Amino acid sequence: MTAKVILNPYSNRWNSQKRWPEAEKALHTAGVDFELVVSEHPRHLIELACDAAENGFSPIIAAGGDGTIGEVVNGLVKAAKTENEVLGPLGIMPLGSANDLVDNLKIPKDLGEAAKVIAAGNIKKMDVGCVNGFYFANNSAIGLEPYITLKQEKITWIKGIARYLVAAVQGIWDNPQWKASIEWDDGKYEGPILLVSVGNAPRTGGVFFMAPHADPFDGKLTFVHGYRKTRGQIFKLLPKTMKPAEGSFVEMEGIYEQNATWVRIKVDRPTPAHTDGEIFSTEIKEFEYMIYPKRLKILLP
Repeated sequence: MTAKVILNPYSNRWNSQKRWPEAEKALHTAGVDFELVVSEHPRHLIELACDAAENGFSPIIAAGGDGTIGEVVNGLVKAAKTENEVLGPLGIMPLGSANDLVDNLKIPKDLGEAAKVIAAGNIKKMDVGCVNGFYFANNSAIGLEPYITLKQEKITWIKGIARYLVAAVQGIWDNPQWKASIEWDDGKYEGPILLVSVGNAPRTGGVFFMAPHADPFDGKLTFVHGYRKTRGQIFKLLPKTMKPAEGSFVEMEGIYEQNATWVRIKVDRPTPAHTDGEIFSTEIKEFEYMIYPKRLKILLP
């Protein structure tokens, strides 16, 4: 069966377009029969993935970064005939800057090895998250995290992971805060927040483990909410957000990590929000998260 490769040329600040010949050679060498389509404008990836799914291409291969994967997943959802129809199979050629989902799933970042994973055809069903109708494969967040995302989008003089770190420092210095009402399966919280990070997988932004115990195969969302009043207190959190296990920021007082199948959030003033690193709103006050267990067939080593 013929695969459809959906290339996001803008991913990693146009670096994915430069690396496409390498990815193309890797796929041919691995014996993957495919057709290529290239995204031309924002949200075009969704349309291209929907069209590929409706026309029976298999697998559908996202060539780009985490945002590319997220939009391709939304396209697969759009093509689905029912709310719970299993999506995919999805393959990934990692051409992004952070490649968080790829690392979280232990897919090789070497393009030759990634192409071999696609060719081998080993499928596992993973969970998919959703917030306000936007689906995500890796993570979503409101508050400080997408606030930082908006900062890093404006940084053009730094490349790679360093851009995320500089944006994090800028965002923390601004110290944005909200008051929130949060409800989930068996709990609730009302009070001040700095961030709410909702993970289907643990790592985001290349180095930040914002939901360090998230598992994309456990049928649950793992969400973290927390508050720090001063810039100094927030800066003390930063190095601990880079720890995936012991010593993580979720072990600190006032930071809470929960597992849930649904989460509802209301904030007192608008906040930006993202899914898989892509801002879907710069000003929003109400959120409804849910998980779709084992909904996406994904090609893994």
